[in-house]
Amino acid sequence: MTAEVTAQEETQQREEEKVLEVEESKAETMGKSSSYREESNFLSDLKEFERKALNELKAKLEEALLGHNLFDEKTEESKKMNEVTEEDNKKEEEVKKQGADEEGEEPVKEQEEKKSEEEEKSVEVEKDVSLWGVPILPSKGDEGTDVVLLKFLRAREFKVSDAFEMLKKTLKWRKESSIDSVVDEDFGPGLGSAACMSGVDREGHPVCYNIYGVFDNEELYQKSFGSEEKRIEFLRWRCQMMEKGIQKLNFKPGGVTSLLQVNDLKNSPGPSKKELRIAVKQVVSLLQDNYPELVAKHIFINVPFWYYAVSALLSPFLTQRTKRKFVVARPAKVTETLIKYIPIEEIPVQYGGFKREDDTEFCSEDGAVSELTLKAASTATIEIPTLEVGNTLCWDVTVLGWEVSYKEEFVPSDEGSYTIIVQKGKKMGSQEGPVRNTFRNNEAGKVVLTIDNTSNKKKRVWYRYKTIKNTF
Repeated sequence: MTAEVTAQEETQQREEEKVLEVEESKAETMGKSSSYREESNFLSDLKEFERKALNELKAKLEEALLGHNLFDEKTEESKKMNEVTEEDNKKEEEVKKQGADEEGEEPVKEQEEKKSEEEEKSVEVEKDVSLWGVPILPSKGDEGTDVVLLKFLRAREFKVSDAFEMLKKTLKWRKESSIDSVVDEDFGPGLGSAACMSGVDREGHPVCYNIYGVFDNEELYQKSFGSEEKRIEFLRWRCQMMEKGIQKLNFKPGGVTSLLQVNDLKNSPGPSKKELRIAVKQVVSLLQDNYPELVAKHIFINVPFWYYAVSALLSPFLTQRTKRKFVVARPAKVTETLIKYIPIEEIPVQYGGFKREDDTEFCSEDGAVSELTLKAASTATIEIPTLEVGNTLCWDVTVLGWEVSYKEEFVPSDEGSYTIIVQKGKKMGSQEGPVRNTFRNNEAGKVVLTIDNTSNKKKRVWYRYKTIKNTF
């Protein structure tokens, strides 16, 4: 009986892996169908219909801001009622003025001046409307205005009226929700572990890592999604993460104007959690409606089998443009996928990269990482010279997928000295993370890292090293 159950489980697992491979391939194909580089925001690079749409949107926006009716959603009927009210107000003013003439003109002048000041103040507030730190009144001439407006146009396929409505709704939502102040709000330490900004990708996009596995903790899950009020707070926290990322962007032609989102689904609660499903739908809708074209890629890693069921449910709520930005990687493909978009030195160590939190040994100024390709059934050595005595060598090395033998030795320059074993040779399994080690030499020589690939597949190897001089 046990053998039959085990066989069934193995068959089911193989079938799930096949489905994962097929779906992963589909996501990769869709991701490749759109360019990873940001679309140009230089006017000279825009197509004729795109320039025309941009000019039309700017004209509509200028008119709305100067006319003080950007947020005016009045119907024709309400406009007629307002016209009648204005006529009544005029008559009332005339009566007041006649009465004031008998007592003196000063009170009327004071009222008119006060009214004029209030109107000017109101118009100034409308003129000073900005989005993500960029003034959106076109006549102000800020070079970031076109960049921001192009995001709304691209999100609505350059349909000017749709883009204008989207912009109005976004500005209204930000005003009503006080989004400009959300970056200063404190949501406690729990949610702080669910996301972080760390490093940049190959195109300079700031990278945000979203760690959904933390919600496997029931206490944090209930604190985040246990009620509608808590879900609203979660949405504000999610907006805060977007706003913090946006602060790192440069809204100028040629600048980096979007983020890279990495979504880690390892140990994440599944679709059986109703509250999480609701929150995810709300987040998707909120970000798609109010943060257009601010994400260059959505990379989902450690993707479980249930992800594809959830993806199918969310698909109707996503635009094709958003879907083309999705990249999917199952657990065995995490590092291989991330390295396509992020340099190895910017990938956190838990995902197979060299980036460590509060690293005291390596920093971004320590030089580039080297890469070599190790052919099947071959051996490679990496030699790190150390000619000065008393210094400390530090190195990082990783092999994509490992499954190789690895050892570290110090070989003295003096042939009469003995070779020192720094790390005994051992078989490195596929789940091994990057290796970091140090060695302080008491004589001139070199550290030799030996990688023996006995498999029938070629391997990619990355490494870096530095010398830490002795200050004593």
